[in-house]
Amino acid sequence: MNPEEQRIREFAYQIWQSEGCPHGQEERHWEMARKLVEAQQSAPSAKLASRARKPASKPTEVAAGAGAPASKPRAARATTKKVASPAAAGDAPQPAPQPTRKPRSPRAKKDA
Repeated sequence: MNPEEQRIREFAYQIWQSEGCPHGQEERHWEMARKLVEAQQSAPSAKLASRARKPASKPTEVAAGAGAPASKPRAARATTKKVASPAAAGDAPQPAPQPTRKPRSPRAKKDA
């Protein structure tokens, strides 16, 4: 018995067990196992081709003195606009006032 047939037999047995050992499904289990073995045999070559296109690691930083920065600097965040008033022109900026909330009224008790 060749190694491929042995693998098909093992897969078919595992499929048979996973389905609760039904009778009369041997041909279907054998066909499913054969397709699994074929897929596994063709899968390694596909993985090698896809890995060859990807870089193994991140690109290294640009050598010192090359003139290009290693990473792009972050953009400054937008700040809120200050309303200019003549009295506060020389003072430190004041924090924005917090909105006031309406106090909640207490809940009424239910009579049992």
